[in-house]
Amino acid sequence: MSIRLTDIWRYPVKSCRGEQLAEAAVQPWGLAGDRRWMIVDGDGVPVTGRDYPPLVLVTPRLEADGIRLTSPGLPDLMVPAPEPSAGSALVPVSVWKSELDATLAGDEASEWLGKIISEPVRLVYLDDPTRRPTNPDYSKAGDRVSFADGYPLLLTSTESLAAINSWIAAGRYAAEGPVPMTRFRPSVVVSGAPAWAEDGWRRVRIGDVAFRVAKGCDRCVFTTIDPETAAKGKEPLATLARHRRWGGKVWFGVNLIPDEPRFGDVLHVDDPVEVLA
Repeated sequence: MSIRLTDIWRYPVKSCRGEQLAEAAVQPWGLAGDRRWMIVDGDGVPVTGRDYPPLVLVTPRLEADGIRLTSPGLPDLMVPAPEPSAGSALVPVSVWKSELDATLAGDEASEWLGKIISEPVRLVYLDDPTRRPTNPDYSKAGDRVSFADGYPLLLTSTESLAAINSWIAAGRYAAEGPVPMTRFRPSVVVSGAPAWAEDGWRRVRIGDVAFRVAKGCDRCVFTTIDPETAAKGKEPLATLARHRRWGGKVWFGVNLIPDEPRFGDVLHVDDPVEVLA
């Protein structure tokens, strides 16, 4: 069995469009540049595509000194990376059960994003990614994560996606299939293993980088939003509920934590993937 890394994705702004990469540096809290920005409401609670689907049409691009945002019907906006040392305010934010501080971007970003969802919002930046620990139930004391939902990386497989799409094709909402991998917002996509083999992996090496598998990834309504149109549907959750439901949740992909990562470690498309345990 020869397993390879087929795709790499990062998501500079939580809930916004992803960026497909040929290579990416691995940092303790995730791929370099992944989910260091987040949109929040006045209480610091994340504003996401689950409730505001048009956010999936916002395309962020990292630049040397900040991030450039584009969206249909709006002019591009360049947002400098705010730093507390330069006078930017630190504000409290939350991601699920995590509470931490982040730096506040300028009013121009708030106004630009507010036009998309017609609600007052703020854009924040995680200037110090060591602030947020991962869930201690599935990780070690020193593990950290950015603004991702729970863990530094998410791994999915092309064979498991093919299995889902075969089930969708035979089901009630066949017209909604096949769904693309982008519905699941993975960090790394692998190919070459049987469908659902990743459920049993505990440690893997991709290229030169070793990872622990923290846990499977339970999926939410965000997967039912078409990333190209922002339209909502029933799939793939309807099919996952029939075939991949246990513990009161539905599952696709596994969460990864870099195992003793070294700065300078880089993943490349077509890297070999080795199952260590």
